Amino acid sequence: MNLNPKPARSFARPLRLAHLSFLSLIALAFLNGSNAESSAEKPATISLGSLLDEMIDRSVIARWPGAKYSCRQASSYDRDSVSADDEGWFANWDRSQFIRTEEKDGRSEHVLLDAEGPGAVVRFWATWHGPGGTAFSDGTLRVYLDGEETPTLERRMSEFIDGGEAATHGLVGAPLSQGVSPKTKYAQRGHNLYLPIPYAKHCKITYSADVLIDRGGRKGEALYYQINYRTYDQDTQVETFDTSQLERMQAKIKTVQSRLLESGVTAAGLKTTTLSKKTLQPEGTETISLDGPAAINELSLKVSAADLPQALRSTVLQIKFDDESTVWCPVGDFFGIGYQVKPYKTWYTEVTPDGLMTCWWRMPFGESCEITVHNLGDQPVTIDRCTVLAGPWVWDDHSMHFHTCWRQYSEISTGIDKKMEKREGARDVNYISIKGRGIYVGDTLTVFNGTAAWWGEGDEKIYVDGEAFPSHFGTGTEDYYGYAWCRPESFSAPFHSQPEGGGNLAGGFSVNSRYRSLDAIPFDRLLTFDMELWHWRDTKVDYAPTTFWYAMPNATSNVEPNIESATRKVTLHVSQIVKPVFVEGAIEAETIRVIEKTGGNFQIQRISGYHWSNDAQLWWIDGKAGDRLTLDFPAPKSGTYKITAGFVHAPDYAIVKVSLNTSDGGTHDLYAPRVVNEPTVLGTFELDAISNKMSFTIAGANPKAIKRHMVGLDYLLLEPAE
Repeated sequence: MNLNPKPARSFARPLRLAHLSFLSLIALAFLNGSNAESSAEKPATISLGSLLDEMIDRSVIARWPGAKYSCRQASSYDRDSVSADDEGWFANWDRSQFIRTEEKDGRSEHVLLDAEGPGAVVRFWATWHGPGGTAFSDGTLRVYLDGEETPTLERRMSEFIDGGEAATHGLVGAPLSQGVSPKTKYAQRGHNLYLPIPYAKHCKITYSADVLIDRGGRKGEALYYQINYRTYDQDTQVETFDTSQLERMQAKIKTVQSRLLESGVTAAGLKTTTLSKKTLQPEGTETISLDGPAAINELSLKVSAADLPQALRSTVLQIKFDDESTVWCPVGDFFGIGYQVKPYKTWYTEVTPDGLMTCWWRMPFGESCEITVHNLGDQPVTIDRCTVLAGPWVWDDHSMHFHTCWRQYSEISTGIDKKMEKREGARDVNYISIKGRGIYVGDTLTVFNGTAAWWGEGDEKIYVDGEAFPSHFGTGTEDYYGYAWCRPESFSAPFHSQPEGGGNLAGGFSVNSRYRSLDAIPFDRLLTFDMELWHWRDTKVDYAPTTFWYAMPNATSNVEPNIESATRKVTLHVSQIVKPVFVEGAIEAETIRVIEKTGGNFQIQRISGYHWSNDAQLWWIDGKAGDRLTLDFPAPKSGTYKITAGFVHAPDYAIVKVSLNTSDGGTHDLYAPRVVNEPTVLGTFELDAISNKMSFTIAGANPKAIKRHMVGLDYLLLEPAE
C-alpha cells in the first residue's frame, strides 16, 4: 500500500505542435467591451440575484474573490469526534446531532446552523428516516434571518430541499432543489438544495418533528444534514433573502435552472484547435500549445485502444500554464469516469455514450499553455479527437491557474478485527494538502471495492489555513457526493454525479464526483482534505482521489505525478485484489448434497470479504424453530474422525442442534453482532466412506438475535482421530 506516492521522473518540455495568438481577440474585446473575462471586482451588494449570476459564471472561481469570504460547513457529524488523538475520532452516530435545542411556542426546535453574517447558505444536503428506520416522516425546517423571531422560510423538510418532482409545493424546482437515487417510502435518497439564501446579519436554521428525534438507535426519526455557508468580510453589503424575491426573480431562476442543465459553452468568439486520429505508441506524446493571455473554455478528448479501461488510466493529461505544470491526471479520472466509460453530465463535465469526454473548467493563463497527452502504457492509444476552445482573458493579480492532482492508494486493507467488534481499520486518507492561496473546487473518487459491503461510511474532513479542527466535517462519503444510503444507482446533476455505483453494495467499481460553485472553498495559505476510509468489512480496496483547485502562481501540493500508479494494471475483478482463502483439506459446504429440508430455503451464497473458504457458504434461510436441514457427504475412507464445522455467525442466525448419523453433535448458538467465522469442533464420529447424514435442527435464537433463524455453513473439516 502506497499511502504517500513519491514523485516520478519529470517530463521533458513537450514539442509545440500548434501556436495560437489572441492579441487580436483581446484588442477587439477592449474596443467593444465584450468577450474578455474582466477583473474580479467586489459587487456593490451580494444578493440572491448576484449569487445566481455567479453560479453560472465559470470565470468567477478562476479569480480570487473580490468580495472575500470563507466557506464552512455545519453538519450532524458525531460530536464524539473531538480530536485525532481521541478514541472517538471515527465515531459514526452522525445523525440528529445539533448545536442545541430551543423551546418555542410549545415545540422543540433543534438548531442546525447558527451563523453570524454577512453571509449566505450555498448548499444544503439532507436525508432522513422515520421511527424504526422504515416509516417516512420528515419534520419542519425553519430559517430565521437577521435575528427575526418569525421564520423567513417554514416548510416541511422534503418541500424545502427536494422540490424537483413537485416544484409547485417546493421552494424551487430541479436542479437547484433535487433528490437523487430512487424515491421510496424509506426516503433512501440524498436531497440537495443549491438555491442561495443570503443574509446581512445572521442566519439560524432549525428543525422540529412530531416524533422522537433519535440520536443513537431506531426509536424515532433520524436526520442527517450538511449545510455549506459563506461568511463575508464585515464590510460586505448583503441583501437579505425573502420569499418575495422568488416571485420577482422567477425568470432569472428559470434561466439559471436551464443553464445548469444545458451546461456547455458557446463557441462564438472562441478559437478552436483540434488534434484527430493521432496514434500514440508507448511513451508517445502529443501537445497543443497556446499563447496568452487567454483561457481554455472547453477541453474535449476521445481515446481508443484495444484495452480501453487500461488506456483511460495509463493515458495521462498534463497541462502547463505559464511554464508551471499544474495538471497531471489519467484522462478517465480527469473527466470523472475513472476507467470505465459511463455517460453522465454535470455543469463542469460530460461524457457521452460513445466515450467523448468534455470539461468546461475555465483555465486562464497569462503567457502560455501546453496541453500534452502522454501514453504511459504498453499498448498503442489513439487520440480520436482532442479539441480545445480558448478565448480572451484579462490576466491580473486576481487570476489563478487551474490545478488537477491524482493519486492512487492501491489494495488498502480495511483492517477490521476478526470479530468485527472494533473499527480498527478506519483511517483518514489524504486527498491532498495544498500550500498557497487558492480555491478548492471539487474532486472525483474512483473506487474498486473488494467485497459486497459498503465502503464509504467515512466522513470528509477539510482543514483551512491551519485549523486544528476541520471546518468541514461530514456525515458519510456518499453524503459528501450528494446521494445517501450507499445507493448504487447511477445519477448526474449539475454539481455531483455517480456515473457508476455498482461497487457500492457489491464488490466492484464505483466513481463519484462533487463539483463546487458557490460552495467553493477559498484558502489563504493552506488547505488539507482528508476522507475517512471506513468500510463495513475486512477487505481490500483501490482508492483513487482526483482533486480540482485554483491557485495563485507557485502554489504547491503534496501530490506529485506517479507513473507507477498510472501504469498499474487496473482492477476489473474482485479476485485481482482479494484472493479467495481455502481451508486445506476441507469439504466446501457449497459442494455438499442437501437431501432433506422440512422448512425454509437454502442457497449457495458467494461473497468475498468474510474470509469464507472459497468465498462461499451453504445458507439456510426462512426457517423456523423445529425445522430441519439434512446433508449427505462421504468420508475419505471409513473410520473415526474429528469433525470441525466452519459455522458462520451473524446477528440474525439461529441456535442450531447438530446430529451426525446417530450421534449428537451438540447445540450451537450462531449469533454474533457482526458476520464472523467460528470453526467449531463437533466431536469425534464414526464415518462411512460412502454416505453420512448430518442434520441441523433450529432450536431457537439468542435473545440478542434478530429472529430470522438463519444457518450458515462454510466447510466441514474431517481429521482422522488418533
